[in-house]
Amino acid sequence: MNEVYVAGVGMTAFRKPGNHPSYELMAADAVCQALADASIAYEDVQEAYAGYVYGDSTAGQRALYEIGLSGIPIINVNNNCSTGSTALYLARKAIASGSADCVLALGFEHMSPGALVSQWTDRPSPFDRFDAITNELVGAKHLPLAIRYFAGAGAEHMRRHGTSLATFAKVRAKASRHAANNPLALFRKEVTAQDVLDSPVIQEGVMTRLMACPPTSGAAAAILVSRDFASRHNLDTRVRILGQAMTTDSPSTFNGRSMISLVGYDISRDAAHAVYEQAGIGPEDIDVCELHDCFAQNELISYEALGFCAEGGAEKFVEDGDNTYGGAVVVNPSGGLLSKGHPLGATGLAQCYELTHQLRGTSERRQVPDARLALQHNVGLGGAAVVTLYGRGD
Repeated sequence: MNEVYVAGVGMTAFRKPGNHPSYELMAADAVCQALADASIAYEDVQEAYAGYVYGDSTAGQRALYEIGLSGIPIINVNNNCSTGSTALYLARKAIASGSADCVLALGFEHMSPGALVSQWTDRPSPFDRFDAITNELVGAKHLPLAIRYFAGAGAEHMRRHGTSLATFAKVRAKASRHAANNPLALFRKEVTAQDVLDSPVIQEGVMTRLMACPPTSGAAAAILVSRDFASRHNLDTRVRILGQAMTTDSPSTFNGRSMISLVGYDISRDAAHAVYEQAGIGPEDIDVCELHDCFAQNELISYEALGFCAEGGAEKFVEDGDNTYGGAVVVNPSGGLLSKGHPLGATGLAQCYELTHQLRGTSERRQVPDARLALQHNVGLGGAAVVTLYGRGD
């Protein structure tokens, strides 16, 4: 397998729906940034994987035609909230297998205001199995589906392990402190844990509004290259992908009748374990992590899934400050989905953008000191989890 390097990254500022350019312009902006960062031309790109959730077929072509008409293969990717990291997964495999030497991974989303809803109501939903279990375990059918899933998972963690609502609030407050140093984040205002608790209630005793990520539009892109291509073109090889795994649902997602499993705990755990094995490291070796905090509840649950603490140990992990600067692992220095925003197709590649800059040492005020190993975790219900490990290259 060929070594794979991140030669260039680009990202637009994330914005509220309706306060941004159209999708093809955001996408073109991110790609142009990534090409400039890599110091290559679009004509050097041999393949492209374009990820988005809400858009017509071949929107990837429409976006990239803004850059040029090079005739290369353009593959459109849709894998729910893990769309961007799935595009990255496919781009990495193309390089690693030797089928290409320079590949573009692009993610973008032009979202509408409000909660996520199904776009196709005249056919079976991909969430049929998820909804059946959620109806039985959670109820609250008046709430949007994503809120029901993750509020249910948070409530289960509270019952099992005694986790307090205040701990979820501290997770959200930490995100705001990190985002204050990120000029590309949607929300840069710092909030306290009490502010989070005092925000409007979504589900009594389980979730408030500030514990949920906002609908967001934006784009991000990455240029992946082989060592040979980087050498021939004198490209940046400071960041290398050391391991990557993608998992989809197994029987345990549904058979355990657990909302925590239903929202991706098991597939996240399995993907992380596979990556640690590939690289010959453990979770204790990770310096910085961008994980999928679509809700504060999911960030806390993901600490355990990724092995940063034992099952049931997430509340202590938060209380001890092990999720921020000076702790065991700096989680979401970008502000994460909770503060940076969550444009579904772009999220995974925005995580790549952040971690690439962290390993280069170019993250300015949000820099994690001496970061050497960086973990990316992106999960989409329905379901797919992608975990990627980055390390310092040459």
